[in-house]
Amino acid sequence: MLRAEDRQDFAQRITAIREALIEAYGQPVWRTPLPPVDELVSTILSQNTNDVNRDKAFNTLKARFPTWEEVMTADADEVIDAVRIAGLANHKGPRLQQALREIAEQTGGSLDLAFLRDKPVEEARGWLMAIKGVGPKTAAIVLLFAMGIPAFPVDTHIYRVTGRLGLRPLELSREQTHTYLEERIPPEYFYDLHLNIIRLGREVCGARRWDCARCPVEHLCPFENKNLPSED
Repeated sequence: MLRAEDRQDFAQRITAIREALIEAYGQPVWRTPLPPVDELVSTILSQNTNDVNRDKAFNTLKARFPTWEEVMTADADEVIDAVRIAGLANHKGPRLQQALREIAEQTGGSLDLAFLRDKPVEEARGWLMAIKGVGPKTAAIVLLFAMGIPAFPVDTHIYRVTGRLGLRPLELSREQTHTYLEERIPPEYFYDLHLNIIRLGREVCGARRWDCARCPVEHLCPFENKNLPSED
C-alpha cells in the first residue's frame, strides 16, 4: 500500500511527464480502431515484428478468409502461409486458430467479444487471459483500444522507459508492471500516455541507443546513465 505522500508524489510526476510528452508529441491517435477480435488477431501478429509487416499479414489474412470463422476452420498450412510475412508463422498461425476456437467454445459459437464491454475491467481481462497465449499486454490492448475499457498495456518500450523514468521498481517483471502502473496512473491518462511513451521509446530512448539531449522528459528523469553533452 502506497503512503499518501508517496501516492501524491507519483501523481505529480506522472502528470508532469504526461504533459511534457503531450507538449512534445501532441495528443496521439491510435490507428482506426478495430473490432475486438480483429484487434486480438492483430496483436498476436504484432509480436516480434514491426507494424508494417503486422498490417500486411493481417490484410492478407482478411483477404484470403473474409470471416474469422473461415480462419478458424481453415487448413493450418493456409493460415500459416497467409501470415508468413509477420514472422514466426508456424507459431502464430496455429495460435490464432486456437484462440478463435476457444472464443467460439466459450460464447456458444460467436466470434464477437463486444459483450466484454459490459463486464468489470478485471472480469473482462480475466476472460481474455483465459485464452491460451493471451497475456496481460495483449488483453490490455484489446480492452483499451478496441473496447475503450481502461487498461494500460506494457510492451517492451513501456517497460524500459518507465524503468528509466523511475515510475516502477526496476525489479518488477513486465507482468507485474501492468498491475503496478494501473494502480497508480489515472485511467484517463492510459490512452495518450501509452502511445506517447512508446513513441519516446522508439525515437529517443532506445534499448541500445538513447539521446537524452532530445528527450522531452529528460528534466524529469532520474536515469543514471544519461548521455547529455558535456558542459565543458
